[in-house]
Amino acid sequence: MTIKTFPLGGDLTVNRLGFGAMRLAQGTFHGPTRDPETGIAVLRRAVELGVNHIDTAAFYAGGAVRANELIRTALAPYRDDLVIATKVGPLPGPDGFPSGQATPDQLRGLVETDLRDLGLDRFDLVYLRVGGMTGPGGESIAERFAVLAELRAEGLIRHLGVSNVDAAQFAEARTIAPVTAVQNQHSDDLGLRTECEAAGIAYVPYFPLGGGGNPLDTERLGKIAARLGATTAQVQIASLLASSPSVLAIPGTGSLAHLEENLAAGDLTLDEGDLAALRG
Repeated sequence: MTIKTFPLGGDLTVNRLGFGAMRLAQGTFHGPTRDPETGIAVLRRAVELGVNHIDTAAFYAGGAVRANELIRTALAPYRDDLVIATKVGPLPGPDGFPSGQATPDQLRGLVETDLRDLGLDRFDLVYLRVGGMTGPGGESIAERFAVLAELRAEGLIRHLGVSNVDAAQFAEARTIAPVTAVQNQHSDDLGLRTECEAAGIAYVPYFPLGGGGNPLDTERLGKIAARLGATTAQVQIASLLASSPSVLAIPGTGSLAHLEENLAAGDLTLDEGDLAALRG
């Protein structure tokens, strides 16, 4: 794929087309558990194709299949340029979904468990994921983000991020410690993405290929895909990368074929007419 890079935190060069580990264990939170050997093969192929940014979380799991364990099995010992990001905050609710939220005094343990499961001494990037399964906003994140800032000062975390936040929460976090990345649903506030671009902060949209109640506009994407001989997913990924130099795309999959399709989007160029049509 064509390599487009971003200086994450100013000191880590990451390819802007990375890999999200959410779908390694299950296609959805309601879906059946996937074959771990296929997940291992997907991860190894992703790195072979130039991916050096993998986004994961402890709650990316289904039954006995856990994304973090697949990552360690597939890729450890890790390449020096491989950036692994995790999210902490969500806890399993009564239904098994990550609908609860960790208290400040639980966050250290969550980070340490993720380090142990992945076989790492330090994380390149840890996000505070706010709000459980709800949308962003409505609560202070200062006390919890301060815990992660302490872990950063101790050397367990290199860079900090926030996920599922609104502008006020983003601003609150930045008064406590530098924020290197924001991970929000791709359809969320354009103003926040613009603010990240101005500050040199990565904006990492989750559900980049639809999901979370926000399906893709397949009619508009399909017209462009037909003209370019591409798929709607490839056009969507290419449009995300074209939307801002600070955007990092992390499409995830449990399929080798879909992985190669997604990463081929790095070679897709959309013209101004295409982008205007998608903006609508």
